[in-house]
Amino acid sequence: MSEHATDAGIDTTDLTELAHASSTVLGQRYASSLLGVFGTPQRVLVRGAGCHVWDADGNQYLDLLGGIAVNTLGHGHPLLTSVISSQLATLGHVSNFFTSPTQIALAEKLLEISNAPAGSKVFFANSGTEANEAALKLTRRNAGTPQAPRTKVIALEHAFHGRTLGALSLTYKEKYRAPFAPLPENVQWIPAGDEQALRAAVDESVSAVFIEPIQGEAGVRVLSADYLRAAREITAKAGALLVFDEVQTGMGRTGSFFASAGVIPDVMTLAKGLGGGFPIGAMIVFGEANTAWLTPGDHGTTFGGNPVACAAGLAVIHVIEKEQLLTHVQDTGAWLRGQLAGVPGVVAVRGAGLLNAFELSGPFAPALVTAALDAGFIINATDERTIRLAPPLVVTTDQLATFIAALPELISAAANSAE
Repeated sequence: MSEHATDAGIDTTDLTELAHASSTVLGQRYASSLLGVFGTPQRVLVRGAGCHVWDADGNQYLDLLGGIAVNTLGHGHPLLTSVISSQLATLGHVSNFFTSPTQIALAEKLLEISNAPAGSKVFFANSGTEANEAALKLTRRNAGTPQAPRTKVIALEHAFHGRTLGALSLTYKEKYRAPFAPLPENVQWIPAGDEQALRAAVDESVSAVFIEPIQGEAGVRVLSADYLRAAREITAKAGALLVFDEVQTGMGRTGSFFASAGVIPDVMTLAKGLGGGFPIGAMIVFGEANTAWLTPGDHGTTFGGNPVACAAGLAVIHVIEKEQLLTHVQDTGAWLRGQLAGVPGVVAVRGAGLLNAFELSGPFAPALVTAALDAGFIINATDERTIRLAPPLVVTTDQLATFIAALPELISAAANSAE
């Protein structure tokens, strides 16, 4: 706590005690006070700097997950922290009866970097699932006529669009959806990347098609530029809206600001890396015809467009551009994929930029996550055989090389433990 908090009479005794407690004690207090929807935390993290974090027991880790593609600039980036602090000291929050210079500036910047045509607009939310909820509500307005209603939404097999009820209805995995049925929407899932299946599914009964250009939660499955272009042509011909979910892939993660290969959808959703760790989501609506679907009172949010969150987004984009991180991400990602392909026990590598995955020769990915964590590396298993890597965009090849050097032994240990 700051001196100002102490001066104001806030009792910091318990926070000071927590700051000096062991991971064991903190884990026990977590279990007794927080809802267990995330299971048991792997570690209690207390500090970060650049691409490293430290836990409550003083152990250091190379963060190769980046808060699941969130910490664009790593931890404690000086410009990001300065901009957030300055904006908070100036204007922390206003209701959406008002606006702020940072909100306007970030909206304009997003329209610029997305090559949005005239008449395009932005809606700010607080997370990816909220951005997708807004997109789903917008597409409901493309309802057709009483004689020819558009009642169907197309999503892709293995898609993940969020966990709130609307976004959950688009998410493919049955175990996520089943406990909360019945869900809204008449959703049909089709094979990802299959142009013929898309052509067969999209007709005048479809209001929208939702696509992740790279399916992150499915193990970093990359959809081709040809498929994305075909999706644009097919949806436009049928009068369906095309929505690109770039929550995980946007903001430079793949070596371009967006992973959609220059294809302009009707709607794009963003979050994760946009705020560099500060919560913010966005829905970009392309073209005047599409912005007309939602009018005053149709949607809203208390915190969306918050001046501090928008300042964070502006800082992230500024650093990406000033430090030429897109080129860095392309080069570093290509180097990483090349190195991973030569590691014994790795049978496949895929990805783009610094969103990558590698498949293992056996079902021991969870054991590898544990072994890597014990060795000082934070990684993620998307299934029994697949590891996902999404480090901060500022990660260096020297840092990644320490993981590559350790990986063969870690894979061997994980394979043995899983037998």
